[in-house]
Amino acid sequence: MRALVLALCLFLAAPAAFAETVAPVHGLAMHGAPKYGPGFRHFDYVNPDAPKGGEIRLAEIGGWDTLNPFVVKGDPPAGADLPFETLMINSADEAFSEYGLIAETVEVPADRSWVIFNLRPKARWHDGKPITADDVVFSFEILKSKGHPRYRFYYAAVDKVEKLGERRVRFSFKPGDNRELPLIVGQLPILPKHYWQGRDFAVTTLEPPLGSGPYKVASFDTQRTITYERVKDYWGADLAVRRGEHNFDRIRYDSYRDTTVALEAFKGGEYDWRAENEAKKWATAYEDWGGLKDGRGRKGAFANQRPAGMQGYVFNLRRPLFADPRVRRALGLAFDFEWTNKTLFYGQYKRTASFFANSELAATGLPSALELKALEPLRDKVPPEVFTTEFKPPATEGDGNIRPNLRAAMKLLEEAGWRVVDGKLVDVSGKPFVFEILLVQPAWERITLPFARNLARLGIEAGVRTVDTAQYKNRLDHFDFDMVVHVWGQSQSPGNEQLGYWGAESADEAGGQNVAGIKNPAVDALIEQVISAPDRETLVARTRALDRVLLWNYYVIPQWHVGLDRLVWWDKFDMPAVTPSSGVQLMTWWVRK
Repeated sequence: MRALVLALCLFLAAPAAFAETVAPVHGLAMHGAPKYGPGFRHFDYVNPDAPKGGEIRLAEIGGWDTLNPFVVKGDPPAGADLPFETLMINSADEAFSEYGLIAETVEVPADRSWVIFNLRPKARWHDGKPITADDVVFSFEILKSKGHPRYRFYYAAVDKVEKLGERRVRFSFKPGDNRELPLIVGQLPILPKHYWQGRDFAVTTLEPPLGSGPYKVASFDTQRTITYERVKDYWGADLAVRRGEHNFDRIRYDSYRDTTVALEAFKGGEYDWRAENEAKKWATAYEDWGGLKDGRGRKGAFANQRPAGMQGYVFNLRRPLFADPRVRRALGLAFDFEWTNKTLFYGQYKRTASFFANSELAATGLPSALELKALEPLRDKVPPEVFTTEFKPPATEGDGNIRPNLRAAMKLLEEAGWRVVDGKLVDVSGKPFVFEILLVQPAWERITLPFARNLARLGIEAGVRTVDTAQYKNRLDHFDFDMVVHVWGQSQSPGNEQLGYWGAESADEAGGQNVAGIKNPAVDALIEQVISAPDRETLVARTRALDRVLLWNYYVIPQWHVGLDRLVWWDKFDMPAVTPSSGVQLMTWWVRK
């Protein structure tokens, strides 16, 4: 009897030790089972025998001033995450599955109300010290308290984190139905507690922080160049999730002030590999490239199935000027995509008509029964068109004549209380309609200036201003703009990140991703439904419902997308035979021997 009482006391004193027992597994899928089973040797899209060695030289646009990529202050260089590892790692050929990296195994109950990570005994920092549960707890706490605002939103549903042993950590989640949470925590960057003690985590730094990843900083010249070198004794090199990856001995990034200068530097052999994001350059800029003419260079387009997300002109809803959705809709009628695509882009692009373009998550037609189940309780909080009309961006003939669109735009503006006086659009008080479109690259001017000219035909004065990268980031972080061009990337499995993109709580968080400043109870409710989706079918339906509500509120003027990776490179590399659904994975390439 005494033994029974003692056991009961121990149970009450240490409930974590008596948590539900579940079998440890090597990986997790958002829904169903992961593609790669226990004991898999490598991902299908790598060459496990790829040789190591050599250097790849890359470019980035704009300078940088900090080596700490985890805080809102400063602008880190490209590749700043290379020295750091996470608990688990995504595969590039599944919707959303993760496999153990720092964590060797993971334990998750059926309701996914908590997760336990068992760390690999051989996981090491670059100074040789082991990665421990203390580091995991420290990482979570410091990122939430002093890291970039996105971490607070992303990990908001974590109730607590507990060290259960030297290499065993448990995360407990707040009440709710969010199957994604174990995978979200699996993406946690792990930082060394012993290194950061005595250092201010929240400030910029030019001292390379200690990491545990496949690369570390070798040398740099602030604002100009940075070189990462492969860690020769990297502890994870032979893991199945790393085999065939990180084959370059050195990765160097040089900074260029704009894309035109960077292009000429590439053609001159100053760097090796380039992803081309400008349609005009893709169509015409490589015709005179000597490397392509004499066979020393290559050019190729690789299809992908990753969601294109949304790129568009974004209204700052914090400005009263854009408070009325009729005004936002009217301005969208003045953007002539068909003319732009035909005249400037050589017909290469598709018009974006979804926040989840190029995926099954994009809303099409009218809402399905499963979508209506999510939407009906919100009927009085969303535009009526959500239920009755398929969203399609306004179109033109592409000949430059957009008078029908401008007439429709003027009607909307008049309904919203605007009128033209002496050629200028003014409100009831006589205040003119004036705003600024803020850009970060001169290449955007040739696209935006015709848009501004169309707006001028409505009596609207739209100034176009291009600023340097540092000024642009500062203004964007503090929402000091009227309109910008912005891109929200999407995964095949939307979840908590949607809170940061569109959630009301993130609208006023400096440095956050809710660039538009959306505060909409219906959007918040749909985000919660997306997060709590119990299966793939429901997730797709609820995401489409969210898509419809975002579209019909006209928070952005959608632009375009292309389901291709357009690449040019000097022919000194080889690549795996398989390109995964997420697209080309540069870190699986290698220097040809």
